[in-house]
Amino acid sequence: MAYVTLAEAKTYLGTGENGDDDLIQDSIDAAVAFIEATTGRVFEAATATKYYGSEVVYGREVRLDDDLVSVTTLKKPDTDGTEVPEADYWLLPRNEGPPYRRIMLKVASEHDWAFSTDCWIEVAGTWGYSVAPPEDIKRATLVMAAYLYRQKDSQIFDVVAIPGEGIISIPQGVPATVTRIINHYRRRL
Repeated sequence: MAYVTLAEAKTYLGTGENGDDDLIQDSIDAAVAFIEATTGRVFEAATATKYYGSEVVYGREVRLDDDLVSVTTLKKPDTDGTEVPEADYWLLPRNEGPPYRRIMLKVASEHDWAFSTDCWIEVAGTWGYSVAPPEDIKRATLVMAAYLYRQKDSQIFDVVAIPGEGIISIPQGVPATVTRIINHYRRRL
């Protein structure tokens, strides 16, 4: 999953047909992996079905381990696989989502999370932070991918220290722009 295309990265880098397409794509993939690992989020949604046990149920609420954009079907943990109608639950946080991190049965709902043997709560839907990556995440991906790609040519991204014994080259690390952007999206537990 790439948040930016190869063509967008090549335009950002100012490269033409230089034969580095594989290296540029690898840099994009590495940038995406870094951003996802650092934030604990996926910024491009995918359709999937996930299953949850009783350990994530707190009263009428189910706490999800991933960001959720929307629900296609929600099923109770019973042997019949009873579907819970959309009118019977809330996706939370209501005023801030998506992404959503919890599902709560409404007080008036006749449904509950009573588990039958070997059954799970089934949530089919669109999972991720958003359907498409936010613009600032795309920007962070471009900046990080360019940083990784340009490391092949030079050490201009290193900081040089000159202690008494000689010159030491220290990697500068993640570009400050990337750090500022992704810190805003870090998942807080």
